[in-house]
Amino acid sequence: MVKISKRGVRPVLLVPALLLALLPATGALASAVGPAPDFRHACSAPAPPGYAACQALVQTGVVTRAGLVRDSAPAGYGPAALRSAYGLTQAAAAAGHGQTVAVVDAYDDPNAASDLALYRSQYHLPPCTVASGCFRKVNSRGQASPLPRAAGKTGWDQEEALDLDMVSAICPNCRILLVEANSAKIGDLGTGVNAAVALGAKFVSNSYSGAERPVDTKYDAAYFNHPGVAVTAASGDTGYHLGYPAASRYVTSVGGTSLVRRAAVARGWGETVWNNASGATGSGCSAREPKPSWQTDTGCARRTDNDVAAVADPDTGVAVYNTYGSDNGWQVFGGTSVATPIIAATYALAGPPGPRAYPARSAAFDCPGSTTPSRWRWTSSPRWRRTGCARASRPTTPPTRSASTRS
Repeated sequence: MVKISKRGVRPVLLVPALLLALLPATGALASAVGPAPDFRHACSAPAPPGYAACQALVQTGVVTRAGLVRDSAPAGYGPAALRSAYGLTQAAAAAGHGQTVAVVDAYDDPNAASDLALYRSQYHLPPCTVASGCFRKVNSRGQASPLPRAAGKTGWDQEEALDLDMVSAICPNCRILLVEANSAKIGDLGTGVNAAVALGAKFVSNSYSGAERPVDTKYDAAYFNHPGVAVTAASGDTGYHLGYPAASRYVTSVGGTSLVRRAAVARGWGETVWNNASGATGSGCSAREPKPSWQTDTGCARRTDNDVAAVADPDTGVAVYNTYGSDNGWQVFGGTSVATPIIAATYALAGPPGPRAYPARSAAFDCPGSTTPSRWRWTSSPRWRRTGCARASRPTTPPTRSASTRS
């Protein structure tokens, strides 16, 4: 599902850009419908103003196993399934060489390198080690030491394991840079973004979210405005509600979907807006960010989110390996923390943008069930441009949700 030209490998049939319009106006989840959720928030402590929380959700009904699993596959989608779902199988095999994808998180995961090695060994991915230079872990100043304090019970170690595994799943040939901030303050995390860019990363994933504040436009200029770099940010897991930095007009805001196998359709997969008993993707209208010139919808007076989406429903979650703290091996994760590094790694498969370029694309799976292929490309004009259903589906007011939007 790729095309090779003199400009390099260009993935086709990539991640759906659902507008995520079927969410509650109040921001409440659809937890009143169906059984009690079978998941927990990795970062369970509420984020005070000026701080962010990771957006990883962990299934609680999965029996964890440590080490390589050879008698059966770990629970949750693995690399082959994710590449199949988004038409990336050929691109993942051919592209990504020489590209660096950075993930920015808070605190230190002491087991990051060893857990990453086991995940990649489980799925027969090429090794990505510190010794080879493929994997690198630095602090928010871009230095190997001193690293921040260990994550402890904050849950950020789980976020880091998830991010590293998803980049590996989508772009196994990419180098990976893990930037560990001193704390979950937006300023510390933003400093980590700057460090990642300074170290040469052209693709930076941020799987965290905090409340919008008046200071955000200053943070835009200080941390997130990096032309020539694809910066992705998680939209959150609490329904119709917008957080930061996903609200920034300088990032790609990443929402979430429910992803299921569907043999009866040409794509082989069914994908809908994530909005069910297990949560709902963040989305909505920014209260602070000016509307970019490239957004022409009338649904929001200011910045409209989201820009793109990928799997995030913990009920259709992904396999992750983490052994730090109380974790003891394989688990199943969801949340827009899954989708965000998937998008960053997908960008890496498309190759580096130009020095003043932003991501842009034509429609791909904009409507549930669509099988229309598209190309991802880099352009000097402002970021996401849409055609077809995505533009038509922007709500003029927060819409009323349905009981379920799962496939």
